[in-house]
Amino acid sequence: MICFSDNTIQSIFCCCCCCSLQKRQMKTQISLSRDEEVSEEYSPRARQWFCELQSKKKSNRGHIQPSKRKPLPPLPPSVVVEEKIKVKALYDFAPREPCNLALKRAEEYLIVEKYNPHWWKARDHLGNEGLIPSNYVTENKLTNLEIYEWYHRNITRNQAECLLRQESKEGAFIVRDSRHLGSYTISVFIKARSTEEATIKHYQIKKNESGQWYVAEKHFFPSIPELIWYHQHNAAGLMTRLRHPVGFMGNCLPATAGFSYEKWEIDPSELTFAKEIGSGQFGVVHLGQWRTHIQVAIKAISEGSMSEEDFIDEAKVMTKLSHSRLVQLYGVCIQRKPLYIVTEYMENGCLLDYLRERKGKLKKEMLLSMCQDVCEGMEYLERSCFIHRDLAARNCLVSSTSIVKISDFGMTRYVLDDEYISSSGAKFPVKWSPPEVFHFNKFSSKSDVWSFGVLMWEIFTEGKMPFENKSNSQVVEAISKGFRLYHPRLAPMSIYKIMYSCWHEKPKGRPTFAELLQVLTEIAETW
Repeated sequence: MICFSDNTIQSIFCCCCCCSLQKRQMKTQISLSRDEEVSEEYSPRARQWFCELQSKKKSNRGHIQPSKRKPLPPLPPSVVVEEKIKVKALYDFAPREPCNLALKRAEEYLIVEKYNPHWWKARDHLGNEGLIPSNYVTENKLTNLEIYEWYHRNITRNQAECLLRQESKEGAFIVRDSRHLGSYTISVFIKARSTEEATIKHYQIKKNESGQWYVAEKHFFPSIPELIWYHQHNAAGLMTRLRHPVGFMGNCLPATAGFSYEKWEIDPSELTFAKEIGSGQFGVVHLGQWRTHIQVAIKAISEGSMSEEDFIDEAKVMTKLSHSRLVQLYGVCIQRKPLYIVTEYMENGCLLDYLRERKGKLKKEMLLSMCQDVCEGMEYLERSCFIHRDLAARNCLVSSTSIVKISDFGMTRYVLDDEYISSSGAKFPVKWSPPEVFHFNKFSSKSDVWSFGVLMWEIFTEGKMPFENKSNSQVVEAISKGFRLYHPRLAPMSIYKIMYSCWHEKPKGRPTFAELLQVLTEIAETW
């Protein structure tokens, strides 16, 4: 979905009476209608200067011979060409098309052109050029934290602790974004001493009034990389020095926006089917491969389960949505029936099943981390002006590293299923929908916020069905009368208050996903 903003263009016309050769007094008249307002930037003094400039141009123009009025020569190429950006590869990338360029982790490349936000043209040290996924590289500056293996941008406190416990080495550490925008936290594994268990310490990296960074008092540094380098060699107030930087979780390659630039339609002959891994509202889902080397999930759409033509048009837009907390849509196969939807493969399957299978085994920190993952993905959709319309645990998937990602965004519009159809014939998941949806069929990011509150309830009840003893019509009646879901046993009151804030009767009374993400992160840092 593409959103446009309205720009108001104001024009101010100046009529200037040029002075004669006898130096007559110049008079400038500016006619403004009664409703027009003059901006502060466009002051009377600025307008007078502008009019005088125009007068001089007109006066001089009369003395120029027509034959001498030639266009100015073009600027030299060195002036108009944009400055090239040097980047470092975060991952290996094997070419998928002849137009691609191979990437090798930690090597430097030059960005020649940015085709779109997701695919850039790059050049290697041998002069070879080709397209690369933009999320596989980062600007190669010493102050850019992403070039260092110890930095993790998209990671929660709970995920950081799980990662460090897997490493289980004294002084194993990572640096991650803190709950406050623009600040960071060092998380360090401290091995068990004789009298206590192994612990993980979290040290906030602070900034003083002079712009210098520090963790321990009296040790200040102009940049975070210099701070980390120092504490790798000196504990200096920490319980241990930073001995072992821990890299990306499982070294998993991130999904790309489509298999290549502008490639949303996939040839079915390039797909191989391995095994059936489940079934959804649209049909059977298979584990498979694209061109025998990229693992994918392939949804075979059952005939009559969705409005296919409408979805195909939307798929072109959806492949361009790319975020670490969204299940990437690679493309669709439309050349023959059944229609196939090809997406990123998520090893741990559906979040709803994941919760139910692990009932009683997941700590509240892990449950909160799941909510953070979903909220982060929804904040991206909110920023992209894209409405999910069917946010629920059944439409989220879990990766091999237990990261939760949002799936099937925007697809409710194409569902042909009684569970999604109200008595008025409108299509929406009733038990996850706010009053403005089931009364007026009005969707927005704020209706997604209501659904997110229900999803949080699903997570903290370990996969229970909301309003399990009520029919769709009974749910509509109950919600309209002010009834809301009960307080889950596993949810602290601070979490239930967040859920409840999502269920405000009026959309304007609900928080945004950006606000929800900030609150959830603050709670996670204090647990």
